[in-house]
Amino acid sequence: MKDQDQLIALFNKYLSNQCSLDELQELMQYFNSTQSEVLEERILQEFESLTEQSGNQAALPPRVFEKIKTRISVVKADPVRRSLWTRWVAAACVLLIVGLSFYFYRPAEQFKEPLAIVQDIDPARNGAILTLANGQKIGVGDLKAGDIAQQSGVQISKTADGELVYTVLPSRENSADVVSYNTLTTSRGEQTQVRLPDGSVVFLNAASSLRFPTSFSNLKERRVEVSGEAYFEVAKDKAHPFIVSTAQQEVKVLGTLFNINSYAEEAETKTTLVEGSIRIAGINSNKSKIMVPGQQGVIKDGEILLSKADVEQALSWKNGDFVFTGEDLKAVMRQVSRWYNVEVEYQGNINSSGVVSTISRTKKLSEVLKALQANQGIHFKVSQGDANGRGRRVLVMP
Repeated sequence: MKDQDQLIALFNKYLSNQCSLDELQELMQYFNSTQSEVLEERILQEFESLTEQSGNQAALPPRVFEKIKTRISVVKADPVRRSLWTRWVAAACVLLIVGLSFYFYRPAEQFKEPLAIVQDIDPARNGAILTLANGQKIGVGDLKAGDIAQQSGVQISKTADGELVYTVLPSRENSADVVSYNTLTTSRGEQTQVRLPDGSVVFLNAASSLRFPTSFSNLKERRVEVSGEAYFEVAKDKAHPFIVSTAQQEVKVLGTLFNINSYAEEAETKTTLVEGSIRIAGINSNKSKIMVPGQQGVIKDGEILLSKADVEQALSWKNGDFVFTGEDLKAVMRQVSRWYNVEVEYQGNINSSGVVSTISRTKKLSEVLKALQANQGIHFKVSQGDANGRGRRVLVMP
């Protein structure tokens, strides 16, 4: 193991975008040791010195420096967070914040190869298509707050912050009517959230859908169907289990917080449990496993694998960030494609793995691509498309 001065030098290499993947992993691994608190203090000292430097070196903004110190202190002080966020994740947060701060606050003239982009592209907005039981489609993104529709004894409304709310009318709570279903669908470049009639809240990521009953009255179970990615805050009801079906799995819960990533273009379906307990089972399989908080269940080729979850990374989309902790570039660009509603093409030999980066999802596309371009040694060219955004394309080049 290197001594602390060598590790600090290694950290400075990271800030200068000269750190190899092996060196980065070595630095991360040190945070698992019992002596890593000493290194944390040394790194904080390095941050302080950066804020006082000028010329060609980065000046770390005070608000970023305070954010770094807060990240470290929160993980140290909170045993719950410490159990969910491994020290590796805490270290990653520190490195990612500083690395991107270095990038974003460097003088612009230091970038020798500018990003080829004609007109910038905004991030995803709140919006979705709500398909009612009778086939009527309602674009909810541009609707003002208030009542939207009424069907089968259920009032559908929209709050000021954009949440759809389903409320069973008092006179219909015990109705024996045939159950009707609605479908909420986000396209690429959209996200939304809905409060179901039982009080459960579902957040939908871009290019996702949720099919659900308009009322759970007189149903033995609360069953919904999901494609894409969704985060669930399930209302507790022991008498009526909540079941989420995807193309590859079924998740059964009584009341809990969890995230499901089940995009068709991804090789794996991932379920990350934050709170409570769930049973995960493969479709057309008699295999199932119980998950506990802080675990991630992965279904691939019919097998269920449980491991310790990177909870912050799994929930980063819901919390408004991109957090990449070693992903393949093409997996990263699939997220970018969904969020900014762009097609992605590749030119030449692109083989970039181990992407390490974090950035707010509220940034415009150019800022995300600039960060990836600086850290990964790749280049991008963006085509805007027509007036309606059709044909928007990102070309990835060596």
